[in-house]
Amino acid sequence: MSRRAIGWAAGAAAAVLVAAGAVTYAVADPGSVSGSGSGDGKAAQRTPAADSADAGFARDMAVHHQQAVEMSYIVRDHTKNEDVRRLAYDIAQTQANQRGMLLGWLDLWGLPKVSADPPMTWMGMGGMVTAEDGSLMPGMATNTQMRKLATLNGKQAEIFYLQLMTNHHKGGIHMAEGCVAKCTVGVEKRLAQGMVDAQQSELQVMAQMLKERGAEPLP
Repeated sequence: MSRRAIGWAAGAAAAVLVAAGAVTYAVADPGSVSGSGSGDGKAAQRTPAADSADAGFARDMAVHHQQAVEMSYIVRDHTKNEDVRRLAYDIAQTQANQRGMLLGWLDLWGLPKVSADPPMTWMGMGGMVTAEDGSLMPGMATNTQMRKLATLNGKQAEIFYLQLMTNHHKGGIHMAEGCVAKCTVGVEKRLAQGMVDAQQSELQVMAQMLKERGAEPLP
C-alpha cells in the first residue's frame, strides 16, 4: 500500500473534519435545521427532539466511534508497520474529533447523551439489533474480539485490526447513510455524508492492505 493512497484517505477524512468543524456551532442556531429558515422565535419547535433521528444518530455514532478509537490505539501499540500505524492514527483522530462534535451537538440541543431506547431505534432497528457480547450496533466488534486483538502482535494484529475495522466501517456507513436520509439538521447530514465518503475510501485502502498480507475480510 503506497503512502500516497493512505495519505489520500487521510486527506479525505481531514477535509470532513475541517468542513464540519467550521460549522459545528451553527447547529446551536435552530435556523440550521433543514427547511427552518432563520431564527424567528420558534427555536424550540425546530430543535431536534430527544427521540429524533438527529439525536439518535449523534448518540449511537458517538458510541460506535469510541470503539474505533480504542481499536486503533490497540493496533498502533502492537505493530511497527508504519502504514498500519498511520492509518490507525488517522482513523482514531478523525473519529475522536467527530465524536466530540456529535456529543457537543447534543449539549447544544439540551438533549441527553444516553437513551432508554435500544440502539438503532432511530433507524427503526431497535428491536432487530442484538447486543451480543458487547456488539451494540452494526459492524461493532464483540468484547471477545477486542480482547483477542489486544493479545496479537505484528502481522497477526494488523490483519485482525483491518478485518475488524472493515466491518466497523461498513456498519458505520450504514448508520451514516441512515442519518443522511432521516436527519433534519443540515450540518449533521453533511457530516454524515462526509463519513460515508471518507470511510468508503478507507475501505478500499484496507482491502488492499489485507490483500498484501494474504488475508481477506471476515465473513
